Amino acid sequence: MSRETTGGDGAVRDASLSHLPDDVRRAIEITPAAGTRERIIDVTTRGRRTGLPRRIEIFFFRAAGATYLCSGAGRAATNWHANLLANPEFTFHLKNGIRADLPARATPVTDPAERQAVLTEIVADLNQPHDPGTIRPTRLEDWAESRLMRISFLPRA
Repeated sequence: MSRETTGGDGAVRDASLSHLPDDVRRAIEITPAAGTRERIIDVTTRGRRTGLPRRIEIFFFRAAGATYLCSGAGRAATNWHANLLANPEFTFHLKNGIRADLPARATPVTDPAERQAVLTEIVADLNQPHDPGTIRPTRLEDWAESRLMRISFLPRA
């Protein structure tokens, strides 16, 4: 995982963000008080069947010092997850506020302890009363089977 501890407060920060311009890094290091709109991005990945580029809108989340894509509550199949499993390198498109097209890599989160910690943090964040437009999960159990991918931002080639 591309995380490292920095700063005097022991906060874990995502080392894959260190090469990004400050404004882009700040847009990704979204705070729990951020609204729904700031969390919406597009991902462009290759279709697992066609190999053609597919642009898909999705929410991203910051938890445990890293960036994640998560399917949310429920077990429904998700095209973005299947496509990223087949082709983990993709483009992360910030499109609200700061705009940027960032090369990235997705890694499925399969470790039960990491999944539990990340989903707990995501659900707690979304349950905050700060943004009436935010999805309101009421129970962590509803999110237990969510598709979850950790994102690492790659330096431009």
